[in-house]
Amino acid sequence: MRIALLTYSTRPRGGVVHTLALAEALAALGHDVTVWTLGRGGGFFRPVDPRVRLAVVPFPDRPGESVGERILRSIALLREAFTPSAYDVVHAQDCISANAVERCVRTVHHIDQFTTPELVACHERAIVRPYAHVCVSSAVASELSAGWGLSATVIPNGVDYERFASAVPHRAGPIPPVPDRTVQDPEFADPFPPIPASTVHEPAFVDLEQPYLLAVGGIEPRKGSLDLLTAYAELRASLPELRLVIAGGETLFDYRDYRAEWDAQAATLDLAPTVLGPVDHDALPALVAGAAAFAFPSTKEGFGLAAMEALAAGIPVVVRDLPVLREVFGPAVGYGHDPSSLAAALLQAVKEPDPSRRDAGRALAAAHTWEAAARRHVEFYSSLPPA
Repeated sequence: MRIALLTYSTRPRGGVVHTLALAEALAALGHDVTVWTLGRGGGFFRPVDPRVRLAVVPFPDRPGESVGERILRSIALLREAFTPSAYDVVHAQDCISANAVERCVRTVHHIDQFTTPELVACHERAIVRPYAHVCVSSAVASELSAGWGLSATVIPNGVDYERFASAVPHRAGPIPPVPDRTVQDPEFADPFPPIPASTVHEPAFVDLEQPYLLAVGGIEPRKGSLDLLTAYAELRASLPELRLVIAGGETLFDYRDYRAEWDAQAATLDLAPTVLGPVDHDALPALVAGAAAFAFPSTKEGFGLAAMEALAAGIPVVVRDLPVLREVFGPAVGYGHDPSSLAAALLQAVKEPDPSRRDAGRALAAAHTWEAAARRHVEFYSSLPPA
């Protein structure tokens, strides 16, 4: 089967991680798979199995470009380059790639609420135009049904279990930054760079000997970053030696105002979290494995892949109490619905880690394989009408 998987970036966001892992698993089953993407920042953030073809459409930065303009240019460039007739299945993984093709399958990872007009239109078209839909959890499939009357096939994410289960905790030395992504190179610079602040640490100067609470995904509204900061302030009253480390943060959107609010709140609370930014792919498992606990206070998720990777590493995880995360994680994690309850659950996770919960978390992560996800995708593709 000739399969095209489309994504919007080469950088380490959840949907891109999903796309590459699924592509590799499908190729391992013998299918002819091509990943199409826009080359934000050059090539992909990690090596890709050579059995997967890569079609990276150049996407140079345009200083001063608004988010709306960037969205429209993204759609236009990908649409112009893509060759749909070469594939039996065209599978878009996000709203940008779904807008760039006329006929496709769409994975709806989660349902967003945007205010930028171009994004609102992009999001709506990317839901209603595809002729078939996949969701990574039943909770998101229910949202799709309730909001649009659409029926989606539920296929959970896989997890690269061994990569995290075998990781040796990072205890000394610097965390390597993502290669080939330097602020000195304007082609690879972020269109909306973080505001410089005393809370930002260059990866080359970060030493994680001290116990730390880890969050992955950067500083943005959907990740619940302000609530995490408040929860961490409460946590420090009982665990003054515990540091907060935040990794990741590649994004298409402009969160400078939110980041400014976050910096101001950190200063008011007299906190200095370590903000790593994007972390090299090979360094991430050790960073996760060394954490005292993993915080996942997202306000909206489709599955929670980063939290599942932390469970694979045997790390206590605390998530926001959302229906989708209850569905995916069950009793394997702790829950909180606001900063105080998140802080209480994190305190218990750090001071009194539960071995039975750790074992349940490892077993849950191990049960989610990309091979199983790929096989279910093949069954789904085979059930579709001809392109």
